[in-house]
Amino acid sequence: MNRSMNRIAYLFVAVVLSFTLKAQNDSSATKTYLPKIVVKSEGISTDVRIRRLDGSTISPSEISETVTRLMKEANVTGMGISIFNDGQVVYSKTFGVRDKDNDLPLTENTIISAASFTKVVFAYLVMQLVEERILNLDKPVYEYLPIPFTEYDAYKDLKDDPRYKKITARMLLSHTSGLPNIRQFEKDQKLNIYFEPGSRFAYSGEGIMLLQLVVESITKKSIQDLMQDHILQPFGMTRTSLIWENRFDDNYSFPYNEDGRSLGPPEKRSPAMAAGSMLTTLHDFTSFIYAVINNIGLKKKTRDIMLSKQIKIFSKSQFPTLSAETTEKNLPINLSYGLGWGLYWTPYGKAFFKEGHSEGWRNYTVCFDDQKTGIIIMTNSSNGEGIYKELLESLLRNTFTPIQWEGFTPYNELPPRKPPKEHKEVTIDYQLLDQYIGRYSVPPSVLTISKEGNHLSVKQDEEPDKIDIFPESDKDFFAKIMDIWMTFDTDKQGKVSAIILHSGGTDIRAKRIE
Repeated sequence: MNRSMNRIAYLFVAVVLSFTLKAQNDSSATKTYLPKIVVKSEGISTDVRIRRLDGSTISPSEISETVTRLMKEANVTGMGISIFNDGQVVYSKTFGVRDKDNDLPLTENTIISAASFTKVVFAYLVMQLVEERILNLDKPVYEYLPIPFTEYDAYKDLKDDPRYKKITARMLLSHTSGLPNIRQFEKDQKLNIYFEPGSRFAYSGEGIMLLQLVVESITKKSIQDLMQDHILQPFGMTRTSLIWENRFDDNYSFPYNEDGRSLGPPEKRSPAMAAGSMLTTLHDFTSFIYAVINNIGLKKKTRDIMLSKQIKIFSKSQFPTLSAETTEKNLPINLSYGLGWGLYWTPYGKAFFKEGHSEGWRNYTVCFDDQKTGIIIMTNSSNGEGIYKELLESLLRNTFTPIQWEGFTPYNELPPRKPPKEHKEVTIDYQLLDQYIGRYSVPPSVLTISKEGNHLSVKQDEEPDKIDIFPESDKDFFAKIMDIWMTFDTDKQGKVSAIILHSGGTDIRAKRIE
């Protein structure tokens, strides 16, 4: 599948966040690189015993048997797992396939979407800047910007809310800014501050994107270049990037939905987004977690700040992020948030964790700081989260993860899944197609609908390639090459005013602009 198809498909399963500020390159500064980290490859000796939190052990073969069984039972397409003991990689292996149609295996060097794993790598970069006194965690971030905050197109919605002047980098990293996760998912699709900054936890991708703008403004470098210089090269993450690189074409994974159907290749992203555009591999992200566990790239004092409690969490669930429902269920583990990382406490000490979640990608990592024991789970399947609980309990004896708060419902407790929507092409009056031709906005992108004989096509921005879409009613159209469809909406006068994009249970409205 070509790049344009990739990019359009992504609009049906997520909203791209981007900002108008163009960072300038500054080659005057250099970075002293740390030694590259060597991570043990697949093929761990069968004589090795992996130690779990309670002191019991498990063999590599037992791990493989457990993972294979769970993947089959929960219909998980591909998975990679790394396990740490005493800060060292004692197990790293991939399972399943990256491309079902061609039966291509998922490997430790297969490119997959990091999703929100991107946020913790970005947080590590930010803490380096704090350490270098380039950024102050408690200075209002608007003060760092070269032009007034609300003159940026992305932040003009806040011009009448002076609370933006209270927002700091500490709040943005600890998800206490009051900003939503993604503005396009809110009813008015505008950016609002929903509570007093610093007063409570509410996960916010918007907050991370604001901090990206601040970091790029201060350093006059793009986030891609900063990540490359500060994190990716020093930590030996040679197949990781915040934007797609052509060299990834040799080994990348398709994402798969709950029904095991492909959602197309990973979206070939540009521009780079600190909230979730990172593409990586099991090997590379294992290198990063190795650095975090072993305190590489930060002074101990800085790392301690990053992994210290900034806010206690009382929300009933992490998502939806702005829900007012609370619970005391997680008081026994003192569920909290640090700077970029979730935190909880157990008889085995403090644990820090992070999720990565988007359509067709489910990732999770948790590490116990005192023992330097941890696990990374990366999957190319929307069913991946359904086996987290049993994996964590079987492989680590970790019974403390707030599964309900995380939304990780075990696969065998899920309600019966509805059959996937079946699409059937129908014959319509093809003169109707003329009314759908036009341009539709999904900020920051524009979709162009064109007539192609007896059907329509859609393309994103100025990309030359298109996806053909076919009628299943007068207003509903679907793509035959992937699991996406759309509905043309009309106003009171009967004029086509928008497209509603559907996929994976998500509906996104794209307004007609011409």
